[in-house]
Order: sequence, then structure tokens, then C-alpha cells
Amino acid sequence: MTATESGFFGRLNWDALPIVGLIQDPNANEIVANTAAGIVLVGVIAVVSLLTWFRLWGPLWRDWLTSADHKKIGIMYIVFAIVMLARGVLEGVVMRAQQAAGPGDGFLEAEHFAELFSTHGTIMIFFVAVPFVFGIANFVVPLMIGARDVAFPVLNQISLGLTVSAGMMLMVSLVVGEFSTGGWTAYPPYTGAAFNPGVGPDYWIWAIVVSGVGTTLTGLNFAVTIYKLRAPGMKFMRLPMYCWTIICSSILLIFAMPPLGVAALLLAADRYLDFHFFTNDLGGNMMNYANLFWLFGHPEVYLLVLPAYGIYSEIFATFSAKRLYGYNSLVIATMSIAIMSFTVWLHHFFTMGQSALINAVFGIATMLIAIPTGVKVYDWMATLWRGRIRFTVPMLYGLAFLMLFVIGGLSGVILANPTVDYQVHNTLFLVAHFHNVLLPGVLFGLLAAYNYWFPKAFGFRLNEFWGRVTVALWTVGFMLTFLPLYFVGLMGMPRRSFSWEDPSFHPYMIVAVIGALVILAALLSVLVQLWVSIRDRDKTTAPVGDPWDGRTLEWSIPSPPPPYNFAIIPQVTDRDDFAAAKEQARAYPKPEAYEDIEMPRNTGIGFILCVLSGIWMFALVWWIWWLAILITALIVLAIIAWSFDTNTELVIPAEEVRKEHEAWLDLVHASAAVNRDHETAPENRGLARPDLEAVT
Repeated sequence: MTATESGFFGRLNWDALPIVGLIQDPNANEIVANTAAGIVLVGVIAVVSLLTWFRLWGPLWRDWLTSADHKKIGIMYIVFAIVMLARGVLEGVVMRAQQAAGPGDGFLEAEHFAELFSTHGTIMIFFVAVPFVFGIANFVVPLMIGARDVAFPVLNQISLGLTVSAGMMLMVSLVVGEFSTGGWTAYPPYTGAAFNPGVGPDYWIWAIVVSGVGTTLTGLNFAVTIYKLRAPGMKFMRLPMYCWTIICSSILLIFAMPPLGVAALLLAADRYLDFHFFTNDLGGNMMNYANLFWLFGHPEVYLLVLPAYGIYSEIFATFSAKRLYGYNSLVIATMSIAIMSFTVWLHHFFTMGQSALINAVFGIATMLIAIPTGVKVYDWMATLWRGRIRFTVPMLYGLAFLMLFVIGGLSGVILANPTVDYQVHNTLFLVAHFHNVLLPGVLFGLLAAYNYWFPKAFGFRLNEFWGRVTVALWTVGFMLTFLPLYFVGLMGMPRRSFSWEDPSFHPYMIVAVIGALVILAALLSVLVQLWVSIRDRDKTTAPVGDPWDGRTLEWSIPSPPPPYNFAIIPQVTDRDDFAAAKEQARAYPKPEAYEDIEMPRNTGIGFILCVLSGIWMFALVWWIWWLAILITALIVLAIIAWSFDTNTELVIPAEEVRKEHEAWLDLVHASAAVNRDHETAPENRGLARPDLEAVT
């Protein structure tokens, strides 16, 4: 069926439901597919039922879905990322199980296996790592720079809505139709209309286009926020290291996302309008797609890992009770990585026929970018040196990162050699490398941040025992799953293979699937830790706001913070201003006067655009043209109607601010300060006694 031949419901029919395939040909492959679809449906029904049973629809709408508060938006980003992480991990387990089934066809069909690695990569990059990074940054950055919100609060809400609606398309693809089989990179010709006329590549295209718009807007928002809303006295060289990594990542977003959007839209033109940008005939050139994609794709790696570097910088300094060593060199290294990340994209296709000179130039550039990362590693180790290290859960993630990430980085330097890359590029060695970078480098950092800033968000600490169990499971699971892939990759096992014949691969595949099950246990332990922490929150409450002897401004306010963050915008005089204030006994001052505070009112525009954009994408995927036109008109009308709303500000009276702030100051003075030896004890209510024993 062509686009011009589609009916009232486009190409949507009963055959798009996975249950039809199970009825027609019941087998293991169909059972797996229907189980996945069933999990999605049961999950939706369970969530709707619980919200209805506990009458939470009203609070959900008033307090969360319509909120423009950067802190709540950040939390919603993180919840969404964890939901998508669950699917990504489950798909990884199924893939490892298929490859561990031994020589032969296993229990999945080749096409289903191709869908799995396509959705797994797409989800983990675009809908786990990116929203998790945005969630942490949304919550933390305004607090760190002494601001009351991001520069564009409503735009922030819209960005969340677009990201969530795009992610939901991947969930819908489990239940209606199928996803792309072209990998997370969606290379043509595998995603061209001639090779794959189904809906799979279209799900990928529109999810990437819509989420890319939200991602780009977020980058602009963070950049303007850090440029313009820093507290008085917070010069650039007084910015917390985490904020430096976010501003560099924001710049990467602004310049790297458009090439991906262009590539996806040109691919859509090929599929929908019979254009020939990336075909073998009529002037098309598939290498143009590869260049456009990796102009985004390699900066994307650093877009994700730089914020994790910032997180580790804050954690190493806090839990060593020291100023961050080599701050200036870390800033320079961060900016160097951001700039150089645009010069190495071609190493992703060393095997595609460039000249030896071009390969050599990009190989050298790829090796050089490892230098600033090495500078960071040495600075972090110097920060730890002679510090009074506390082995908390965030610090344990940091130490696991230091050991494992160096292995991944060194394997990257090996792959920077075009002659080596030519031999192992299409093997599991490469899979081991990028998972060795992304799990310890990004996921461990985000989980460390989750444990580190959780008490700031909710006013109580996460359970320490289950946190340690989780660290151990993630670390062991990663090593068992991915380190064996280095060996089978060197032995010649191709990546993306749903079956294999060489019996020497089998022991490594068995170890890998055991590791995948350990990773699944790690994910479950994250949920157990959260449940236990909520159950026992009275024992770990920390309302004063500084449970870790923090060094930056977010620890100087209550936990959870008020909607306006700071009763009085702080005056910054030092890079670690709150740490300096505690040492000088000026940490909790009482302001001489209070002022009315203006904050953005709640608005439903982000949620409305989330729903409408989701329907719009579904209509385009299934060629339901009348619905796509209708939704386009509704989106335009919704934006126009919202633009006429002039009642956008909520004024919090100075008297209300004074009462809340003075009540918190009374709590501060009534609480007993605890030293680091009692950091995880119930008496730690968030008032830390400054640790002056470490060498500074």
C-alpha cells in the first residue's frame, strides 16, 4: 500500500496487533512479543487504576502535570527515564538470552532480534540517558547558581511534554505495529522505503524529530539560565563544576541536534514523498546520512558524559571534604572536550572507504580527545588524595566509575587506530567499548546523583544498605555482561547477530546472560531501595537541608526547597560559597527584610502539546492524513490561545516568605549538628558540622 492508497484509518488494521500473529502462528517468538505488549497494557491499566482508587488525578494535575516549577519538571524527567530504563534493561536481557541460547536460531526470529537492538539503543540513548541528564540538571542547576527557576519555565514544561510523547511512541510500537529494524542509527538502506516499507522506521523518525525539538529547546533554556540568572557575585570561575559541564552540554545540544533532525526529516522525505536523498539511484547518497547522523552522534556521547563528569566532581569534593583539585584545569578540559567532540565523528565509519589521510586525521583527533579526559581523572584522584573519604553510596558509584571507565577509555584509544578499528568495528568488541563508556560513565553518574540529591528533593535520605546492594549489583552485572564481549569481539563474533555457529563463543555468552540477569536485579534493587526508603523515611528525615556537609548553594536551603528556592537571593563570594560560609559561621543568616516573589503560574500547555504531539506522530506513522491535519491545526490553535493568556505570574507575599523562612531558621537552630561519622544515622537531620580535618 502506498501513501496515496491509504484508507480512512490509513494503513492501520487488525493485523497491526501482536495478538493476531500469536493466534495465526503460536511460537516462542510471538509469545515474547505478546508478553512485552501485555506488560505495557497491564502497566497502563495499573497506573490508571491506582490513580483512580487513591483519587490522585486532581493532585497529579494541579501539582505536577501543569507545574512550571523546575524541580517538579526535573523529577518527572527522572521518573520517565526510570520507566524507560526498565524496558531498555528487559530488552537487553532478552537479547543476551537469545545469544546465549547456543548455536542455532534460539527462540527469536531474526527480524524480532533486529527490532530489539534498534529499540534498546534508541531508548537507552534518547529516552533514558538524555531525560535522566535533563532531570538532574533541571532540579540542580537553578539551585546551584542561586536562581529561582530556569530562564523559560513554560518552555521547560513543553520540552518535557515533547520528550515524553516521543518516548510513548516507542511504547505504542510494542502494542500496535512494530519498531524499526535499522538499529538506533537508522542507517539507510535498512530504513528506506524499498527495503522496509512498514511502519517501524516511521516510528523512529517521528520520535526522534519530536524529542529532538524538545531536547534543543532544553539546551537553549539551560544555556540562557546559566548565562543570565547566576546569583550576584557568581562569576564564571565561581560556577560549580557541574554547571560548567551543563553549559558545555547545552552548547553541544544547540549545535548537534539540528543535524540529526535534518537527517531524520530527509529520511522521512525519502519514505513519504519518494525523494532520493539517501537512495542508490537518482542522485541519492547514503554517506550523507552517515555524516549527518554522526555530526550529532559523537557530540552526543560527550553531551551525556560531561554532566556525569560534573556529578562526579561534586561528589568527590563533598565526600572527600576538600575543595575540588585543579578547578581551572577541569574547566579547560571540559571546554576542550566540548570543542573537540565536533572533530571526531568520522571515526564511526573508518570502514566505509575514506582515504588513508582522512582516516589518519580523524584517528589522531580521536586519540587527542582522550587527553582532557585523562586530566579529569588525575584531578579527581588528586581530590581524593589525603581527603577524609566517606564511602557513601554516591562515592561508591564514583569509585566504580574511576576503575571501569578508564578501561572503556583505553579501549576507545585502541579503536582510534583505523587499522585496528577496521578489524573489530563490526564485532562485539565495539559493543563492549561503548557500554564500557556509557554505563560507568553515564548511568553510574546519574544513579550517584539520584542518591546524592534525593534528600534535597524529598527531605529524607535513601536507604544506605539497599543503596550499597544496588551499587554492587550494577558493578558486578556490568562486568559480567560486557567485559566478556571484548574477548568474543577479538575472536570475531559479529555484533547484531541473533545466532552464531562457533562453539568457542558459548561460554562467554553464558557469562554475559548471567550478567544481564544481575543487571536486572540491580534495576529491581533501585525500586526496592526507594520503597524501603519511603517506608522508613521517619528514620532518615533531613529537613534542614545539608545532610552531606555540602559545598554549594543548594545545600543552604530547606529540603525539599520551597517553590521559590531562595527567600533572599544569595550574594556569592567564593567558589564553594556554602562551605566557606559554614567555616566562617555565617551559613544561616536572617535577612533584614523580605520581598514579594513572582513565580510562574501553573499552565496546561505542556501537557496539551504532549498529548497532541503524540496523536500527531501516530497519525503520521499510520498515514491517517485527516487526523494529522486536524491535530496540526489544534496544536497551532493551542499555542495561539496560550499566547493570549496574560495571567502568567503568581505573587508570593513577603509576609508568607518571612514566616516560612523564619520557621526553617528556627528548625536549624533547634537541630543538633552531626559530624561525618554519624552521616547515615537517624540523628542526621540535615545540619552538618563542617569537616575541617581533611587537608584542603
